[in-house]
Amino acid sequence: MSATETMNPTRDAFAEMLEASLVDRADFEETVVKGIVTAIEKDVAVIDVGLKTEGRVALKEFSTPGKPADLKVGDTVDVFVERIENAQGEAVVSREKARREEAWDRLDKQFEDSDRVEGVIFNRVKGGFTVDLGGAVAFLPGSQVDIRPVRDAGPLMNIPQPFRILKMDKRRGNIVVSRRSVLEEDRAEHRQEVVRELNEGDERDGVVKNITDYGAFVELAPGVDGLLHVTDMSWSRVNHPSEVLNVNDTMRVKIIKINPETHRISLGIKQLQPDPWQGVAVKYPVGGNFSGKVTNITDYGAFVELEDGIEGLVHVSEMSWVKKNVHPGKIVSTSQQVDVMVLEVDESKRRVSLGLKQCMDNPWQSFAEEHPVGSIIEGEVKNITEFGLFVGLTDEMDGMVHLSDLDWSQSGEDAIKDYQKGQTVQAKVLDVDPEKERISLGIKQVGSDPMEAIGELNRGDDVTCTVTAIETGGIEVQVSGDGGPKAFIRKSDLSKDRGEQRPDRFAVGDKIDARVTGMDRATRRLSLSIKAREVAEEKEAVQQFGSADSGASLGDILGAALKEGGNKDS
Repeated sequence: MSATETMNPTRDAFAEMLEASLVDRADFEETVVKGIVTAIEKDVAVIDVGLKTEGRVALKEFSTPGKPADLKVGDTVDVFVERIENAQGEAVVSREKARREEAWDRLDKQFEDSDRVEGVIFNRVKGGFTVDLGGAVAFLPGSQVDIRPVRDAGPLMNIPQPFRILKMDKRRGNIVVSRRSVLEEDRAEHRQEVVRELNEGDERDGVVKNITDYGAFVELAPGVDGLLHVTDMSWSRVNHPSEVLNVNDTMRVKIIKINPETHRISLGIKQLQPDPWQGVAVKYPVGGNFSGKVTNITDYGAFVELEDGIEGLVHVSEMSWVKKNVHPGKIVSTSQQVDVMVLEVDESKRRVSLGLKQCMDNPWQSFAEEHPVGSIIEGEVKNITEFGLFVGLTDEMDGMVHLSDLDWSQSGEDAIKDYQKGQTVQAKVLDVDPEKERISLGIKQVGSDPMEAIGELNRGDDVTCTVTAIETGGIEVQVSGDGGPKAFIRKSDLSKDRGEQRPDRFAVGDKIDARVTGMDRATRRLSLSIKAREVAEEKEAVQQFGSADSGASLGDILGAALKEGGNKDS
């Protein structure tokens, strides 16, 4: 190109120059550039962004939460160029968008590196707060403000502080941050440092911060607390931690255990005092009687405090000599002073078994002394069971009459049908066992044994009986009058003559003679037979008055026998 052409460009050359200029200007749009403040007019700053173009930015865009804009002519600032020229020929620029672009680039890298970010809480919104992260606005959920719920967030507003980015989505312009996670991390680090300085067995002063049903949390240092379990508060029984301490109480505690993995600390107060269980077996020997206070009542017994930290259990079976199947609360009451006997001591398991009834008179032993075996007592039938009767002896003591001790002649199943609850009966004391708490009674023993009335009666002897009942299969008789045993003569034993083997030929009250054909005193069974007696008499007559070859008839022999008998009687 000649000098003339350079001095006087052609139309085409001018067009090319204009196009190049426009391209260069377009590259500035949607970018962040450095501008110079050329003027400040009221609430607007005039910014020269180059290319002989200026734009206007509201001063409030240069302010930050809690800090007004500090801007003067000549300052260099970063601005975001939206358009190089608008209808008024001015550039459309934004300081806020420039800060946002810069912030997103910075935050994106910090999020990838898991670094903390600094921000300022500047506004409350639904569900939480908004945080300025140096140009980008993030959402802080209410649950992520602090470790504990925050009622008043005023002191946290407009103060630079660290946050942790939980979620970031640049396309949607969404950032979620947490202040709580930062506090938890700091507390964990601080806790680890403090815990490293602690040792099991150390004694420290602490402040009660919280009380639960199972214990209390005691702060040993800011952000470091330990659990004081209810069982480690006192050697004595503690029903609830509030009985021993209150929130904000300062107390001396002992470190019992430190979990190296979770850094959890277990504390104790009672460990600062001597263990009362040491030497308890010597102090409370088995068989010794002591006084104590009832501290707790359960379904299975009552706990009695012998001294601070030493409690023993009185099992329900050891509470009363006579009250059975009764709730312990009906025998003793809480805070009642009682006398107890030490039954067993297990120092290793920290257990003492106590007895309440052992410190009272044993009514079973007293009964045995007042009513020795063989005594006759009178009582009321309290209960009827399938195995016998229970007879009331006192208001709380019963004796038992077994089925086999109801009647000499009847079976127990039949004899028990004659008794009713409330009926007064007499019985003989057969046995008293104070240890097993049993008294055995007998009703039939009140009367004499019918078997004794027949003396030394043996098989083959003849007896006189009285008919007491007529049955189709035979007759019931009683031997030796009212005091003898009863027996049953079968129909086939009523006579040697088959035609006379009829029960109806007898009447109640008839006197008959029969022969004993069997006797078992152990089973109290007596077998009688009229037939056997008649056969024996006939055989005896034959032997005395005739023989088979004498020529005399049986009638002659019997006649002679009867005549002999008549002569003897005369």
